[in-house]
Amino acid sequence: MKTHRPETTYTKPHFFILNKGLNSGKPLNTPCPNCFVCIVENEADREFLYWLCFGLWRSKSFHFYLKGSVIPFITIDEIRKVIRESEVKASTKEKAFDKSIQALKLLDVNEQKIKLTLKMIDTARQSIFHNLMKETGAG
Repeated sequence: MKTHRPETTYTKPHFFILNKGLNSGKPLNTPCPNCFVCIVENEADREFLYWLCFGLWRSKSFHFYLKGSVIPFITIDEIRKVIRESEVKASTKEKAFDKSIQALKLLDVNEQKIKLTLKMIDTARQSIFHNLMKETGAG
């Protein structure tokens, strides 16, 4: 794991981890200005670590390690420590970990569907009122 540099491209499987703000620890598929990159040897390790970080982020496990008063952040050493300790625990409870990850994936898919539905509802609201104003000549 290292600090991501925007000019760097990675050939091995990898993902990014946000390191600033209240979402510190959130795993990302695409880089952002304030993130670390986690580079691994194979796709299976990437999936395992990505979803481990996702679970840790969702359970707010990184919040304890946030520093800073204006913009909270987490250090690379703290991220490494939390991931290492959690990796050991997850590996000893492989079936329970897999079951938890499947549940997280399902919830994430459902959350994305709900967000899309809410966006469509908001667009429909705007359209209804816009059409009303067009009909009355006020818009």
